Amino acid sequence: MSDILSRLADVLEARKSADPETSYVAKLYAKGLDAVLKKVGEEATETVMAAKDGAPERVVAEVADLWFHTLVLLAQQGLHPDQVLAQLEQRFGLSGLEEKARRGG
Repeated sequence: MSDILSRLADVLEARKSADPETSYVAKLYAKGLDAVLKKVGEEATETVMAAKDGAPERVVAEVADLWFHTLVLLAQQGLHPDQVLAQLEQRFGLSGLEEKARRGG
């Protein structure tokens, strides 16, 4: 599974130098952080709405959109999905309450 994330990360990194007229992702990058954040927020909302509607196929499609735009955000910030996976690995096996207490939240 992390292979597809790495492959997508490579493509998203390459889009940083692409022409915004020919690449959706390059256009998002050109618009700046606020545009990327807006897309992440929109996709999160659409995911919630699909789940509330009880539409499994839409949930999957919306989560894919959310993950994609989150990967765009990571790339825009100079981060890689492997860093997120490493963070999840660190948390694996901890109870949610224990993990949250470690973060001070």
